[in-house]
Amino acid sequence: MTEAEIQMEIMAACNRAETRAWRNNIAKLQVRGRWVQFGIPGVGGSDLLGFHSITITPEMVGRKVAVFLAIECKSKTGKATPEQKNFIEFVKSRGGIAGIARSASEAITIINEYKSC
Repeated sequence: MTEAEIQMEIMAACNRAETRAWRNNIAKLQVRGRWVQFGIPGVGGSDLLGFHSITITPEMVGRKVAVFLAIECKSKTGKATPEQKNFIEFVKSRGGIAGIARSASEAITIINEYKSC
C-alpha cells in the first residue's frame, strides 16, 4: 500500500463515531512575490488532523470535549522526520492524541490508548 492509500484508509476508519480527521495539506505558494505557507503548523505537521470527542464524568456529566488529534501516516518503510516527531510530541505534551500509524488499526489503537489512560 502507498502512503496515500494508507492515509485514506486511516481517515475512513477515524471518521466514525466520536472521531473526525481531515487531510492537512502542507505547501508553499508564491503570491505577489512572497511565499505563503499553508497547513498546520507547516513543516512537521501531521498528515491528518482532527479531534476525538470524549464525555467528562462525573463532575461534568454529559459534557463533551473535543481532544485534538494528529496522525502521521507512513508506509511500512516510511520514517518520520525529526519535525514530524517533534509535532507529535508537542501535541501529546499538551494533552492531545497523536502518533504515527501505518494502518487504520494502528490509528484506532492510538486513539484507544489515549482513552484508556
